[in-house]
Amino acid sequence: MAVRTPSSRIRRAVVPLALCAGLTAGLTACGADPDEGTNGVGKLSAPEIEQKAQSAADAAKAVRLSGTLVSKGGTFKLNMRLKQDGAAGSVTTKNSTFELLRIGDALYLKADADFWAHDDKATREPTEADTEAADKLDDMYVKVPQGDPSYKQFRGFTDMDVLLAGLIGLHGEKVKGDRDQIGGVRTIKVKGGAEGEGGTLDVALEGSPYPLQFARGGGAGVVVLSEWNKDFPLAEPSKDQTLDYGKQLPRT
Repeated sequence: MAVRTPSSRIRRAVVPLALCAGLTAGLTACGADPDEGTNGVGKLSAPEIEQKAQSAADAAKAVRLSGTLVSKGGTFKLNMRLKQDGAAGSVTTKNSTFELLRIGDALYLKADADFWAHDDKATREPTEADTEAADKLDDMYVKVPQGDPSYKQFRGFTDMDVLLAGLIGLHGEKVKGDRDQIGGVRTIKVKGGAEGEGGTLDVALEGSPYPLQFARGGGAGVVVLSEWNKDFPLAEPSKDQTLDYGKQLPRT
């Protein structure tokens, strides 16, 4: 019978220890507790994690929302900073980019001349008068009248509660998914349906359990939520930068 020397026994013990030390990404490897140093949300069930994320979002005073949304109306790229009494940021569509600024109920739209001259439903080319009118609006803050049909649509991009309610909700049976990192913060995924067909939500495992990313089902866009509770200034545009057309936006 072969007798192992003490050195051979030491080598056999060192090898698995070295492997464990190298598995930094595998939190469950070698008996490590994946919830060590976290807020404990990862131990909860999928519905409980979703509820924690919704409660954290409801209590927040500000957030930054950026990413892409795909709907029947087209694809929108959002980069908005939102809080309860206002918002500022930009929206990009297939044909143009425009800025939105809301302070209370006062809503301002800023875009270039091409935005004002373009009309998806137009059956004719813009006339010279159309172009001249659009040029006057170029890079100006145009106050959107509350009675204008577009006010509600534009305001929807600036309403923190409306956007979060539409982005955080999962559809279907809630399933706990893998762990990940978003912006350097450890997260736990919660999926709507086994394959995430009802959306996939990444919830922070560090600090407050804020939702940090939402992937809509069916490839309908991914939105990142960051800068939770970080306040930001909002200021009315100067009078020389603002145009007010009264009860209705100009039709160019």
